[in-house]
Amino acid sequence: MTKKTKSLERLRRGASVAGRALSPLILAGLLGGQTSAATQEAAVAGFAEVAGSLQNNAGTDTGEFGSARMTVDVVLAPSNQAELSNLLTAVYDQKNAKYHQWLAKGEFESRFAPSGARVAELTGYLQASGLTVEKSASPFLLRASGSSARVAAALGTSLHNYTNKHGVSYYSNATSVRLPARLANGVLGVVGLSNTVRMQSHARRTPNGGGHSIPTPSCEAPYPTADQIFAGGFPFGYGGGPGCNGLTPSQVNSLYDAPNFGSSGQGRGVNLAVFELSAYQQSDIATWARQFYGAGFTPPLVDINVDGGPLAPQCPAGDTCPPNFNGYAGDIEVDADIEIQLAVSPAAKHILVYNAPNDFTGQTELDEYTRIAHDNLADVVSSSWAVCEQDVSAGYVQAENVIFQQMALQGQSVFGAEGDTGAFSCIRSDGSTNAAVLDPPAQPWVTSVGGTSFESFNPGANPHPQYPAGVETVWNVDNLCNKSADEGGAPGLFWCGATGAGGGGNSLYWGRPAYQIGPGIVGQGATFADASSNCVLAKAGTLCRAVPDISANADEFTPYAEFCTGNANTPFSVCGTFSDGQTPPGWFGIGGTSLSSPLISAIFANHDSFWHGRVGNVNPLLYLLYNVDRRGYFHDISGKGQTTNNNGLFFVLPGFDRATGVGTPKMGPLITLFPDND
Repeated sequence: MTKKTKSLERLRRGASVAGRALSPLILAGLLGGQTSAATQEAAVAGFAEVAGSLQNNAGTDTGEFGSARMTVDVVLAPSNQAELSNLLTAVYDQKNAKYHQWLAKGEFESRFAPSGARVAELTGYLQASGLTVEKSASPFLLRASGSSARVAAALGTSLHNYTNKHGVSYYSNATSVRLPARLANGVLGVVGLSNTVRMQSHARRTPNGGGHSIPTPSCEAPYPTADQIFAGGFPFGYGGGPGCNGLTPSQVNSLYDAPNFGSSGQGRGVNLAVFELSAYQQSDIATWARQFYGAGFTPPLVDINVDGGPLAPQCPAGDTCPPNFNGYAGDIEVDADIEIQLAVSPAAKHILVYNAPNDFTGQTELDEYTRIAHDNLADVVSSSWAVCEQDVSAGYVQAENVIFQQMALQGQSVFGAEGDTGAFSCIRSDGSTNAAVLDPPAQPWVTSVGGTSFESFNPGANPHPQYPAGVETVWNVDNLCNKSADEGGAPGLFWCGATGAGGGGNSLYWGRPAYQIGPGIVGQGATFADASSNCVLAKAGTLCRAVPDISANADEFTPYAEFCTGNANTPFSVCGTFSDGQTPPGWFGIGGTSLSSPLISAIFANHDSFWHGRVGNVNPLLYLLYNVDRRGYFHDISGKGQTTNNNGLFFVLPGFDRATGVGTPKMGPLITLFPDND
């Protein structure tokens, strides 16, 4: 037994866990449920409905969709699913001999890829239906192309155009997918039948220097009031970054209690990765790094493009990779992700920048995650790109889940930003104001990261500020994001998008994973599985997956310092629209859960460095520490004595809540596993 295992076993013996442990999440069990009359009828005719293949659709039908050529990915279930489930349980069970015995590169595919016979049979069926079967990025995806008419006929469905009530146009299948019964059992869904998978980043620039703010008198301007935000002008300055434009690396590490262990506590030897859908300039990262680490520091960047990347997109036939969604259209996001990882893990071996085109069917995103898993180079991965769960199908999230299971078995840690519009994550994508969370952060093998605010605390230029106990609260600027009140001439839900709030709530697709236990999990806002809107892939009556798991500062008014520029040579650059007007040029404050996710990922990169090995999916460890000694490892965001106490729907409470998860990090304890109860 290793030193780390002994430490964790000591923690486990001391734990007092509320509630019973759940059964392991078994992919085969996710397809259960009542059989519809339509399914029974189809089965009689030799065809069977693929469960979950009909996406939620509230749009107005505007007619049949037609395309001379389109591409779809048939999602195949892993083979040996019982073995897969048992292995996932074993590698995260400290009492099991396989604990943290990670799979090597290629081993997941060799053990769990669909059988050659199954692939051949489905390939034959698709080819006989007039489709061309192409090489895909994954053995779990069977890619086929042809006219929309042939695709629809082969899959026993019809494709229609729709427009939702907010004017967003899209296409989708109008009925469930039906396949020969002998084939349907091994199919989890079909990706590419809908073009609603429009990934968005979750970064928010502090509104300064662009006509929104008055020149800053000092780095310690007070937090803006609601009236100032309504009026559109207020003094602003936060942190010690250039031009008072946000927190510096030393301030971030000091606020969240980083240990003083030199490079072993700063990611030495670890490969961090970011999932991106936009080009960026390495020169921006170099400028940022020179500011904080000196002229001799070289950012360890490695660019890895998938499907041609955002500058030369190789878009699947019939898919859409719009120019204004590609190029440098998300450079503000890429720079933020890399810079915050370097702020916490400056000694990292590499920062792997994976990049694919930003498309509308989600196929290029699947290819990128597949590549990250296949390479098995990244120890920790952060993604700040996500989509509202209601805008993806059950087949799509299950395709992702296979990839995240692979990464969990390989010991790769994956983190995702839980969103910037409070409990209403569809506001930006389709305007829907129903409670919703994001995919992939809500996935059971991804760590969902929410957002908080330091609100009234401003460290100014102090390079080593202490954590402001009792001040940090959920991110919801002046409590403006809410479901009912009219604030400043606009409804509260408007402010969820305008000024932002940390995401959180319950999954549409996933039931509670085995690790998610403890006080508050079955509490305020909990939902249970049903057939229509709550964790529909889980058994009826199952408690739904709750997010976020953990949080960190994400408020654009208590921001981090970012450097990002653009010019005529960086098409569609976000930073190019404002960087010249900043003081000093290129520097500005940045917030959003796009910052809290890479921050948490870097903390666990430092954990890997300190312990000389991968921690894997961190959720089992997070909830173990939460149950053992939550105040020793996390800052509990309770809302006591604070007016900002909810994310628009869910309140912060002592312990776990659906606004901030288990709380915010104490870096030293999370890295070393020695609690701090000061």
